[in-house]
Amino acid sequence: MTRYSAQQLVEKALAASTADGCVVYVVESTEANLRWASNSLTTNGAMRSRQVVVISFVDGGSGMATGTVARTGTPDVAALVAASEQAARDAGPAEDAVPLVTETPPGAGDWDADPAETSIEVFADFAPALGEAFSVARDRGDLLFGYAEHSLTTTYLGTSTGLRLRTDQPGGRVELNGKSTDYARSVWAGVGTRDFRDVSVADLAADVERKLGWSQRRVELPAGRYETLLPPSAVSDLMIYAYWTMEARDADEGRNVYARKGGGNRIGDRLAELPLTLRSDPSAPGLETAPFQVVGSSSGSASVFDNGMVTPAVDWISGGVLTNLIRPRAWALKTTAPAVAGVDNLLLEDPTATATQDEMVAATDRGLLLTTLWYIREVDPQTLLLTGLTRDGVFLVENGEVTGAVNNFRWNESPVDLLGRINQVGRTERTLPREWNDWFTRAAMPPVRVPDFNMSSVSPAS
Repeated sequence: MTRYSAQQLVEKALAASTADGCVVYVVESTEANLRWASNSLTTNGAMRSRQVVVISFVDGGSGMATGTVARTGTPDVAALVAASEQAARDAGPAEDAVPLVTETPPGAGDWDADPAETSIEVFADFAPALGEAFSVARDRGDLLFGYAEHSLTTTYLGTSTGLRLRTDQPGGRVELNGKSTDYARSVWAGVGTRDFRDVSVADLAADVERKLGWSQRRVELPAGRYETLLPPSAVSDLMIYAYWTMEARDADEGRNVYARKGGGNRIGDRLAELPLTLRSDPSAPGLETAPFQVVGSSSGSASVFDNGMVTPAVDWISGGVLTNLIRPRAWALKTTAPAVAGVDNLLLEDPTATATQDEMVAATDRGLLLTTLWYIREVDPQTLLLTGLTRDGVFLVENGEVTGAVNNFRWNESPVDLLGRINQVGRTERTLPREWNDWFTRAAMPPVRVPDFNMSSVSPAS
């Protein structure tokens, strides 16, 4: 079968459409990865993929309906368009129907350029440095495990209203696990990156070595509320969940934590005593992401009718006060509120904060220092109560020093409630979420101190 370019596929699909409106986007992806275990590389790989998505809009007389069909590779374009149109005819009227976007957003990209690509060469400096880390770990009797990946994804989006948009999204991550040879001790370090030029294997390995050293002394503690220092990675996993649930419609209809008792939403309410700002910005340095919406299916946070809609920088919480919620254009029209698009990055900042995590540890009389959270699940959407486990290192801090590792816990906390109880915030830095990094890697967070983090039970996990 002839391999058409992404741009040609978009144009052919739009030309084949007989619907009342059509959106087509093609996603071209390349990925390279490395895996290692027990101080040795085990596998490496490179992958290439293509996805073609056609969204048809058909007015059956009772309202506009939509149908989305996606295929991989280079599909039969006419058949794909026909399937999408049939799916629209079979669907009921869409409640989020609004006219398709017509205005080209800033940052539309170079439509005619070939897709960006990555290859195994992205690890040209990383792999030798990793080999050196293996040697050092082997000499001291520790084991290193982990995974590194880099991807480059180019999306070409075209619409029947004339939009021709393109965005390139690089992304990468490194996860490094350190273990003792008897597997009794396990710690983690990780980092997100756009191109691996800013990844220091030596720094990651040193972090792992330090934590393994802390873990040599074991202390058993009961469940309870503890003064707890959460590192940026753990903070990101909590704040990302708070962000994912920032849907204006759910709040307006009383279904999430941002709903106001008695009706409406909590925009304007103070959520944090400290001057915290939670924001997204598609041009944030090192966290750049698409400046327009690419949506395959409608939800409370996005609409297929909003494909191509500009995604400007937005403060979700400003100075501790809830400022915005995610609101597709259709719900904005129904509520006479501004449309606000989600952005694929997240930053939490206190403009007055300068402390490093080590400085926060040094100022702690007695408390816990976490490494990461995992297996996070929602318990109650009305309060956004979450439960999860600690993982790969919970450390006891006494008189400003880490004195040992303690057992793992199950915890129960609401990130929104935590915002109001945080009593110290450190300096914001780029971080890698541990729980959510398969879906969300572009985050910058500070370490935070919580005076009474709820460790609800002791976990047998090691």
